Amino acid sequence: MDIQSIKNRFGIIGNSPALSYALQVAAQVANTDLTVLIYGESGVGKEVFSQIIHALSSRKHNPFIAVNCGAIPEGTIDSELFGHEKGSFTGAVDSRKGYFETVNGGTIFLDEIGELPLGTQARLLRVLEAGEYIRVGSSKVQKTDVRVIAATNKDLLEYTHRGRFRQDLYYRLNTVPIRVPALKDRQEDIILLFRKFAADFAERYKTLSVQLDDDAKELLIHYPWPGNVRELKNIAEQISVLSEDKLITARQLRQFLPEHNTNRMPVLAGSNGSVSHAEFANEREILYKLFFDMKKDVTELKKMFVDILQNPQRAGAMAAYTKESLLGDYQPAEREKSASAPPALVQPSQPMLINNNDIYEHEEVEESLNIMDKEKELIVKALKKHRGKRKDASSDLGISERTLYRKLKEYDINE
Repeated sequence: MDIQSIKNRFGIIGNSPALSYALQVAAQVANTDLTVLIYGESGVGKEVFSQIIHALSSRKHNPFIAVNCGAIPEGTIDSELFGHEKGSFTGAVDSRKGYFETVNGGTIFLDEIGELPLGTQARLLRVLEAGEYIRVGSSKVQKTDVRVIAATNKDLLEYTHRGRFRQDLYYRLNTVPIRVPALKDRQEDIILLFRKFAADFAERYKTLSVQLDDDAKELLIHYPWPGNVRELKNIAEQISVLSEDKLITARQLRQFLPEHNTNRMPVLAGSNGSVSHAEFANEREILYKLFFDMKKDVTELKKMFVDILQNPQRAGAMAAYTKESLLGDYQPAEREKSASAPPALVQPSQPMLINNNDIYEHEEVEESLNIMDKEKELIVKALKKHRGKRKDASSDLGISERTLYRKLKEYDINE
């Protein structure tokens, strides 16, 4: 079956080369029993690819089940996948078949495979390698013939380095990888998908389909689409329901597109989002070195200052040396440029000697913080500002004219 026939059969819209290649790989691997690992961001349609593989395989008449590993609690996922015996745990009032037993001969799709607990990963590895599993609370080994298709939106290889995913299971699952492109990498398909979703909505509810003008199309194409096809479908349905006009402009479209801030402040973090002990140790060593260098510089400055006090005639030479050393530290490019030029002779300047008689002692006058003094001062300033007009002064001070009269008598202020 060619790629266009697969698109027509499963309702896949798009002409992106990356999408066509992913469909081609899915079609080629469908007739085998190889394990497939589907990569892709959330909302790109990874489950559709698992259904395509099952429908084109020899197991198409047998059961197919999709399991979201991230939606099953850690304490019950073993029971859900492999079944349990009666009394194996609290609440197990009867024995129960697991998914691997229920879909025997068919296909199981494990979505969000990266969320599996490590213990469950070991059980799954046994199923993939030998087709064997044991129910929870049982000692009897059972056989199963199930094709496993897994999907994830995480970097499983990175998970293996961090100890969150078994390395042997990763290489067992990654027999045939399929990468489903994100919508932002399929810009030529965005308008086609929008038309499809809008037309489907209009047909379902017997309304006219919405259209986009040229500016709105450009805005739609250059939007980053973090939610991928799922988000695009939601936006198309929102516009179809809430928009009164059937021809959507860019201004109207912006009301439906959420603000997407691409700015991210850099943070110092380890691979698991926290700073490791080794990184802390390295930073501590760097800080210690900086502190020791600062202490050394301060000590040298103290020695230089004492030397200048003892030998004032060397102040000029010291100043020139300090300037050259600072320029060498902070302007290496200029220093290299001037290295080829002949050195200029520095004329030492005569130090300025300060006569102790020229230094006068001064007395610091402490400002009064008394509220009454400040109030009196403000009243006097207001009267001067308004040339003795009490009405204007009281208005400027924010008090009544009668209160101003009382304050004038209280502080004995003569106008």
